[in-house]
Amino acid sequence: MSSVKVECVANEGCRIGESPVWDEKESALLFVDITGRKVCRWSPAAQQVQAISVDAPVSSVALRKSGDYVITLGTRFAALKWKEQLVTTITQVDKDKPNNRFNDGKVDPAGRYFAGTMAEEIQPAVLERHQGSLYTLFPDLSVVKHFDQVDISNGLDWSLDHKTFFYIDSLSYSVDAFDYDLQTGKIGNRRSIYKLEKEESIPDGMCIDTEGKLWVACYNGGRVIRLDPETGKRLQTVKLPVDKTTSCCFGGKDYSEMYVTSASDGMDKEWLSRQPQAGGIFKITGLGVKGVPPYPFAG
Repeated sequence: MSSVKVECVANEGCRIGESPVWDEKESALLFVDITGRKVCRWSPAAQQVQAISVDAPVSSVALRKSGDYVITLGTRFAALKWKEQLVTTITQVDKDKPNNRFNDGKVDPAGRYFAGTMAEEIQPAVLERHQGSLYTLFPDLSVVKHFDQVDISNGLDWSLDHKTFFYIDSLSYSVDAFDYDLQTGKIGNRRSIYKLEKEESIPDGMCIDTEGKLWVACYNGGRVIRLDPETGKRLQTVKLPVDKTTSCCFGGKDYSEMYVTSASDGMDKEWLSRQPQAGGIFKITGLGVKGVPPYPFAG
């Protein structure tokens, strides 16, 4: 094993840092601060973060084939033009649920944007349950709802052969798999492939490596774990110096670095003084595996 190194590359103090995505064209890391209502871009070369403020909780960001980005904002799918700092609504979901907001989202290998909703939290991980749904925004800008009764719609990714969709509804403390049809974007045959252990706490964001293994950020667990979806076994644990690790992605020029977002919401002064990097962006090197580049939204 190469030696694993964890460093805080941007001590941003995000309230809820989330949705890290490597933007190869800009050689930069995109991420959001959900309750801070910001879309951010960290440049390793400049060692600085640029941020665009938005008018609602922004929970995920994705690349767009035609340039710039798409985001989930409140209960809207929206387009973001970075230079112009311009946000345009594409479509809205959950119109009958004013207390809902989007949470995690990611683009599938065919260029469709999958994202799920949840009720607004009263405090971290405390909320009205079963209010969320999982949606897909298609390249023609139509929306399909896959299922409802979701607590906290979270991590998502696709197997290397594009036949399985992996998904996390956080309060089920489980990583689930579905059969997935690349042609249509349909999913079915849901099953659990890993149940989290007590000290791993709450499963949050997720990504896949080029060996087909899943990496899951554990909220309140202060770690990312590597899972084998075939055997349901945990293969590796990497601990971070903050408890509220929220999501992870691979990036850097050959996708061999892992980036991990974190949160500070719900931490009191004493807790924050013990973890001054809470809400920061972390880089993990020396994992010895690479990630899959993100897919751009085709619409």
